[in-house]
Amino acid sequence: MNPLLQKIMFIDIETVPMTSCYSEMNEELQHLWDEKFRSLQKRMPEKYNDDTTPAQAFENSAGIYAEFGRIICISVGFLFTKNNERFFRTKSFADDDEIRVLADFSQLLEKYPDYNFCGHNIKEFDIPYICRRMLINNLPMPLQLQINNRKPWEVNLMDTLDYWKFGDYKNYTSLRLLTAVFGIPSPKDDIDGSQVARVYYKENNLPRIAAYCQKDVLATAQVWLRMNGHEIISSENVQHI
Repeated sequence: MNPLLQKIMFIDIETVPMTSCYSEMNEELQHLWDEKFRSLQKRMPEKYNDDTTPAQAFENSAGIYAEFGRIICISVGFLFTKNNERFFRTKSFADDDEIRVLADFSQLLEKYPDYNFCGHNIKEFDIPYICRRMLINNLPMPLQLQINNRKPWEVNLMDTLDYWKFGDYKNYTSLRLLTAVFGIPSPKDDIDGSQVARVYYKENNLPRIAAYCQKDVLATAQVWLRMNGHEIISSENVQHI
């Protein structure tokens, strides 16, 4: 296999607010969320207008902040070849117990100590979020995630969002848009990230979220292949375990 495609762990996470609603947080966290909300209103008035309440903002946005959210699913994927044909295998760690999700993921990392992470926006979201939740849950930090105080060239995070920028750091390009322009099947054919909290808390459907997360991992791998001049993987060669 091409060296660029070896020893890569494709990754995506799904997060939700720490509780199903604002009122379920303790008073101190409610107060701290109120402060966070006021800051968000100043930075993004078009999203958080005067009619938006802290409780509404919590349900819609708290999941993206590691201090107010939690991880319910981590999905990973690997490329491999068999009989000169390329395959992709994907697996999810999904549970209501965040500690179990993180612990199972850590065990996986122990088996692949020399693999590099690849994902979409993992430098600014997935990896920092996992690291922060590891600390909050008092779990040992896996070696691959001990990235604090490392020099930039010592951190092997392959980010498809960064690869697409080519020095243009003004704009954010979604994974859905990249799959569209590359002619790759969309991972958003069922739900998207904005609906994860509703599906989790209202529908109690974690398997649906895990399936969506695996689609994102596969889509990231397909985009990575196209960015490196390779053909995408056929659906028949995708294995879910």
